[in-house]
Amino acid sequence: MFTDSHCHLVYPELKDKLPQIREAMQAAQVDRALVICTTLEEFDDVHALAAEYDNFWCSVGVHPDNEGVTEPSLDDLLRRAMRPKVVGIGETGLDYFRLGDRTVADMAWQRERFRVHIRAARQTGKPLIIHTRNASDDTLAILREEGEDAGTGSAGGVFHCFTESQAVARAALDLGFYISFSGILTFKTAGDLREVAAFVPLDRMLIETDSPYLAPMPHRGKTNNPSYVPLVAQQIAHVRGVSIESVAEATSRNFERLFTGVQSS
Repeated sequence: MFTDSHCHLVYPELKDKLPQIREAMQAAQVDRALVICTTLEEFDDVHALAAEYDNFWCSVGVHPDNEGVTEPSLDDLLRRAMRPKVVGIGETGLDYFRLGDRTVADMAWQRERFRVHIRAARQTGKPLIIHTRNASDDTLAILREEGEDAGTGSAGGVFHCFTESQAVARAALDLGFYISFSGILTFKTAGDLREVAAFVPLDRMLIETDSPYLAPMPHRGKTNNPSYVPLVAQQIAHVRGVSIESVAEATSRNFERLFTGVQSS
């Protein structure tokens, strides 16, 4: 019924609890999950999960905020993307939140890393999984510069864990991207984000947990896991005035449309 389109099941908070997590997913009617890669060093573990379970898939990519890790070449991404059950490129994008003493100009390495991922997505035909934080203008500009304009040859993808404005959502939709909402949508302070969730067309929307982070209410502050993704769907149903079943059906159908090759377990 439900699909968690973005989670990190190899992180220490979750990897040793996988049997319990899978039981909780089944009880909550969470049928599938996309396990996200954030470094090349963790890719083999991420891919092993996808290979072992028929209702898990995975991505390959290096998170924009990860420093001191192997820098991905185009060939690194292309070779790993060809392995079975790898359905997306990322997570990738830009993150200017932790600049510290640095300037935006100092983040050229991050922008180049993003471009490498975009080129890998276009060559493989697999969608991008976009992370953007305090960097939406540059994120959108680079996508356009690299040819992501919803036209022929565009890889497309999803802006995951969306927390930006309605204007950014509109721009992402215009480029052919999907918008994914996380447990943040349930937070009391997220009124503006709920307005965005009411704006984004249901046929361009995904849901996620971003586990182990951002557990939705009433579990905020606890370790998140994919069994909580129905609470995100419930919040979307509330703001849109539709049934939770319709949100589950639409977001799962969108997941299949975006990440070709995934099927119901």
